[in-house]
Amino acid sequence: MQAPGGRDRFRAPTVRGQLRGVALTDRKTIAFFPEPGAWGPTNNCVAIANVVKERGHRIVFVVDESFKGVLEAKGFEERLMRMTPPEENADPDADPWAEFIRVTAPEFRKPTIEQIETVTKPIWETLVAGEQYSHETVMGIWDDIHPDVVVTDNVTGYPAIELAGCPWVRFVSANPLEIRDELLPPVLSGLPVADRSQWDNFRAEYHRQHAALLTEHNDFRASVGVTPCPLDEFNTHSPWLNLYLFPEAADYTRKEPLGPTWHRLQSTVRTGEAPFDVASQVPGEGKVVYLSLGSLGCMDVGLMQRLIDAMATTEHRTIVSMGPLKDQMTLGPNMYGDEFLPQPSILPQCDLLITHGGNNTTCEGFHFGLPMIGLPLFWDQYDNAQRLDETGFGVRLPTYDWEPAQLTGAVDRLLADESLAARMKDISATVQADPGHVRGAELIERLAASGEPVTR
Repeated sequence: MQAPGGRDRFRAPTVRGQLRGVALTDRKTIAFFPEPGAWGPTNNCVAIANVVKERGHRIVFVVDESFKGVLEAKGFEERLMRMTPPEENADPDADPWAEFIRVTAPEFRKPTIEQIETVTKPIWETLVAGEQYSHETVMGIWDDIHPDVVVTDNVTGYPAIELAGCPWVRFVSANPLEIRDELLPPVLSGLPVADRSQWDNFRAEYHRQHAALLTEHNDFRASVGVTPCPLDEFNTHSPWLNLYLFPEAADYTRKEPLGPTWHRLQSTVRTGEAPFDVASQVPGEGKVVYLSLGSLGCMDVGLMQRLIDAMATTEHRTIVSMGPLKDQMTLGPNMYGDEFLPQPSILPQCDLLITHGGNNTTCEGFHFGLPMIGLPLFWDQYDNAQRLDETGFGVRLPTYDWEPAQLTGAVDRLLADESLAARMKDISATVQADPGHVRGAELIERLAASGEPVTR
C-alpha cells in the first residue's frame, strides 16, 4: 500500500513468536510525532503510547533535541530532530521559553485580534520554517525506523508526515475550533459562540496577516509532492484516522458533522505518574485548589506571584505548579508548590482548578470533575477559557486585569455551587468510563493492523 504522495511502504522481516499478547508477526512500529518542544501534545501522545506499548508494539517518539532523554526515561525509543540550525556559542543553560515569555508576555494583554500580528503570526512563522528545516531529517527517520503508522499531534501539517510511506493519524489536542465550521467562532479568537459580531473582522485580519505565509507553506508542500492545505489553514485531515481531544459535555454544535474518520476522545490522562498525598503536604480541612498556568505561563513570575498572594488570603489549601523559576516565587500559608508536579495524581484530590486553559489540563479537569477558572495567555487557551465560561463549567477572568476580590470571589462561588459539583461528578464518571487513552490506542492499533480508514 502507498500513502497519498508517499513512498512505497517499508516492511521489516517477520518473526515468529509472541510478545505480551501480540504475535511478533503482528507487532507494529508506531511513530508518535508531538509538537516539537511542547509538553501538552507530548503528554497526550505519551498517554496513548503507553497503552500501545503495553499491547506489545514498538513505539518511537520523534522529538526536538531539547527533549532528549525525556521519552527514553519513560521507556520509549527516541529519534531527534531540530526546528532551527544550532546557534553558535549558545548558552547550554539558557531556557528559550523563559526568554519567550519575558519578551512576549506584554503582548498577552492585548485583545486576540491584535495578538494575530504580534503573537500568533510569529509562532506560525517559526513552525513553517521548522517544517522546512527539519524535512530531510524527519524523512531520514522514516528510512531508519520503517513505521507502520505515524501519529502527529502538530498544529502544522508537516509534509514529511504525509510522505512517510504509511498511514498517518492527525491528532488535534488543542481546542476543536481548529476543525473549522461556519457556525463556530474563528479558532484562536476566544470569541463567544452566541455573538458573531466580531467573527468576520477576526477572520479577515487573520487572513490578511497570514496570506503570504500560507502561500509559502503550500509552496513547500507542492515542492515535495504534497497537496495544499485548505484555505487559511496550516494543516489538513488524514484520509485514514483523525482524533480530537475534548469532553462531550462542552463540545460544540456544528453545521457540518465531522467526517467518518473523525473520533472524539474525552480525555487522555497519562498513567504511571508519581503518587502525591495532598493531606500530608498541606494538612487541614479547607478545600483544595490546584493552580497551574502550564509550562509557559508559570514563567511569568509577576502573574504567578499575584495569584499566589490572592489565594493566600483565603482559607483554602492551594497546590501550585511553579515551574523552573520557582525560586523567584514565595508561597503563602496553606500552600505547597514545586517546579514539577504529578498533576494526574493531584487533581483527583482537588476541588477546583485554576488553569491557563491548555486543552490537556482542561480535559483533565473534566476527567476528575473539577470546576475551573480560566486565565488564558495565548493560542487556543482563549477558546478553552471562553468555552468553560459560556457552558457554565467555570469562569473566564481577564488574565492580567483581575482584582484579588474577583479571583477569590470566583473561587468561593464555584466551590459553593453544589449543583455544579454534582454535575461535574456525573460528567467525570462518564468520561472515566470511556478512557480516551485506551480508545485512542485501540483506534491506532486498528489502523496499523488493517491499513484501511478507521471510521465510526
